[in-house]
Amino acid sequence: MSFRSPQYAQPHDSMSEHLNLMNGPPPPYEKVATQRPWHPRHWSRRTKIGAILSTVALLIVIIVVAVVESRNNRYPSYTPINYTLLHTYSGSSFFDNFNYFTGYDPSQGFVHYVDQLGSEQLNLTYATSSSATIRVDLSNIDASQGGRKSVRIESKTQYTEGLFIFDILHTPYGCGTWPALWLTDPSNWPTNGEIDVVEAVNQATSGNQVTLHTTKDCTMNVKRKESGKVLSTNCLNSTDDNAGCGVQGTQDTYGQAFNENGGGVSSYPSKKLNRTKQTPQVYAMELRSAGIRTWFFPRSSTPSDISNTSSIPDPNSWGTALADFPSTDCSISSHFRNQSIIANIDLCGEWAGLESVYTTQDDCPGTCENLVSTNATAFENAYWEFASFRVYQSTN
Repeated sequence: MSFRSPQYAQPHDSMSEHLNLMNGPPPPYEKVATQRPWHPRHWSRRTKIGAILSTVALLIVIIVVAVVESRNNRYPSYTPINYTLLHTYSGSSFFDNFNYFTGYDPSQGFVHYVDQLGSEQLNLTYATSSSATIRVDLSNIDASQGGRKSVRIESKTQYTEGLFIFDILHTPYGCGTWPALWLTDPSNWPTNGEIDVVEAVNQATSGNQVTLHTTKDCTMNVKRKESGKVLSTNCLNSTDDNAGCGVQGTQDTYGQAFNENGGGVSSYPSKKLNRTKQTPQVYAMELRSAGIRTWFFPRSSTPSDISNTSSIPDPNSWGTALADFPSTDCSISSHFRNQSIIANIDLCGEWAGLESVYTTQDDCPGTCENLVSTNATAFENAYWEFASFRVYQSTN
């Protein structure tokens, strides 16, 4: 086969142009652009508007995601604080630091709180060199008129910030009981807030519940660093029947399991408790503008700067708290002021006495008020025993 002569093989003009593009110098930009329909210069007005809107939407999505991510990661700086020991509540003078609340319970409990003289006469409060005890009356076999006698004490000193170390030997439990170790301003509740450090009801088999109760604008649906189970995030007292924003501990943080881990054996044969030597377990609560944190330490893992009372405790060295209430969406300094330390043992009331709790949840016998009225022996384990309270404040 032979090739055609050149006169019969003249390339088409477009082919020549293509070859020139391939072999010759690059054409002017304007000429190349005419061959690229995707170039913005050749878009229709509608296409340009669509592209602009798409770009704006993408930028908005990027910004929103960045803002949400930044908001979700907000967390206060719990910078180390140099603490110094301010007050120690311990020994035979323990109760000298407290006022006795007298009368019937504000939380509708079936209980009559006794004054100091009455508590001493009934042996409901007593202190030795090693511990202080608060308990429910076991002597009255018919407490149907106004409820069974018990105790509620409130510290004379009030605190707006600080580190609180509670060495506890025994926690109260049993059907009908509603004990608590907490802080509030009794004259200005809920305006000045409430911190429930240790609280449970009835047999307390689910462990301790740490809870805040406040006025509006205090929520905890934010980043937190805690080991406990979050129960609710709105701290406002008027929601969910004043449930507050609670965090649940494990079973060994309260009640029989707690007491057994403390290593002591107790009985109540007559007036005072006879027990073997027992090592306290510790709750620590830090109240500061950055937030409120609560730790629980079994006797086997109490930090040395707590067990050694001559040391200055450093909460930042203790690891993850049981409950963490950061100031992210709650101004701690404006919601919590003038806090008194309160310890009490309520009976029945708005929590322990609810049928859904007393009967359904905790499987307690009869009705709560009937148990309280007629069965004194049901409250043999209804007592607090404290080794000491220590309060530290910033050196600044």
